[in-house]
Amino acid sequence: MIGRIDILVNIAGITARIPTEEISPEQVRRLTEVNYHGTFWMCKEVGRIMLAQGCGNIVNMSALGGGLLGTGRGNAAYSATKGAIAAQTKELACEWGAKGIRVNAVAPGFTATEILSAMPEKVIDGMKARTPLGRLGNPRDIANAYLFLASDDASFITGETLRVDGGLVVGT
Repeated sequence: MIGRIDILVNIAGITARIPTEEISPEQVRRLTEVNYHGTFWMCKEVGRIMLAQGCGNIVNMSALGGGLLGTGRGNAAYSATKGAIAAQTKELACEWGAKGIRVNAVAPGFTATEILSAMPEKVIDGMKARTPLGRLGNPRDIANAYLFLASDDASFITGETLRVDGGLVVGT
């Protein structure tokens, strides 16, 4: 046994904006392996340690496209992997809650990261316009959601996917 693990944050993920009619089986496999299987196997292995110690806290990364918001932009395979994470989060919360383990997820909205910095200003302005708060999130906004869900302040929260989206979902 590697010792005590109190918190697991699963944030590894990749994206691919490829229309469903054009995506290859290999691209779907890669999305599934990284986004869903990686999260599943980490939860399983770390969950075993947490079960043995009688407590723990897991926070997964889902996405707005994971069943909360359709994008219509060639994201069907990606969104399916993130929807699977949201479903897994709920199931593990039910399965492990009575054993002292909380499981939640975060679904970030448009966030000012290096990936977005390469997008044209017109696209960024469109993202801001779709967001009721009128701005992009910043990485700290997302990190604070993970910190909250991992903290004792969220001790009565489990099975939730917390949208950190500036109101994007409710505003559409």
